[in-house]
Amino acid sequence: MKPVKDASHAMLDALHASGPAQSHESDLMLFGQFVGSWSLDVIYYNHDGSVRWRTPGEWHFGWALEGRAIEDVWMVPPRSQRITGPKPAGEFGVTLRFYDPRLGAWRSTWHGPVNGYVLPFIAKAVGDEIVLERSENGEATRWIFGRIKPDSFYWRAVNSADGGKSWRLDQEMFATRVGMPPRKPGGN
Repeated sequence: MKPVKDASHAMLDALHASGPAQSHESDLMLFGQFVGSWSLDVIYYNHDGSVRWRTPGEWHFGWALEGRAIEDVWMVPPRSQRITGPKPAGEFGVTLRFYDPRLGAWRSTWHGPVNGYVLPFIAKAVGDEIVLERSENGEATRWIFGRIKPDSFYWRAVNSADGGKSWRLDQEMFATRVGMPPRKPGGN
């Protein structure tokens, strides 16, 4: 164990990694491509398809756990616009994702403390998109990363209550990278 200079940052120092682990490096880049910071335009929809709420947000991805995982912090609205209190407006949370070679897929769990959410997903590439799937109480949910470019991507959440025959758009986000993209693997 290396000495801790600042105990207030010990957990963050242990969590953070400078890049992907060499084992499964190419598989890790499925989500590793998002490492960095993103500004968001987030739209929530009512069941009838009308807009319920539109807000900016922020999303930060980083390598974690010796490069074996990606952790992200998502905040809506962004910190610059948050109102604090016992029940702040919006949501914020953290996702921990790691590639599971036994599944040939990613395990991903979202934790949203404001509303008490813990949502486990299985994720994999489907064509040129990344699809995270889960099912609970007869409702299927997909979180989908699409239109992925080095400086932008489109994300949407869809739900189905009829076994996947029809899907309802629940939320979408338009993400734009803030600052420079991180170095490529091997450049750490």
